[in-house]
Amino acid sequence: PPLEVFLLEKVYVTTTKSFGYCCGIEWSAKGWSYEIVSGNDNLTVLGREIIGTGNLQLVIKEKPVFRLGETVEFRFHGNGLPVRIVQGIQLICDSWFYCIEWMSPGISENGDELFTFRDAIALGGTSPIARVTDYDLERVRL
Repeated sequence: PPLEVFLLEKVYVTTTKSFGYCCGIEWSAKGWSYEIVSGNDNLTVLGREIIGTGNLQLVIKEKPVFRLGETVEFRFHGNGLPVRIVQGIQLICDSWFYCIEWMSPGISENGDELFTFRDAIALGGTSPIARVTDYDLERVRL
């Protein structure tokens, strides 16, 4: 689905009746969730809880290297396939972090369905999302 606001856009948070800036976007089970810096607080809200102003915060820091939805190769992928999709981007302490699935999807033992790491969470596993830097990722050359 399309984004409600862009990274570093000034937004109005309807639930707290305050202004802030979008410093992160991540795909969740409920749709896009947005990390908003408002005063000394960081808020995580859904798109229906914010109104974009169209004004972007000027930053000295460079733009993110990768885009949301971009296919990347995870350098530290272990035994699984290295290809991942950027599912979120966050600006933390003036550095860009990218949210990817920690493990690549696999085939069930029956061989008839795809088993994702998110499915492991439903069974009591650990978080499927890793926040990594651009050093940990490479562009997939098609």
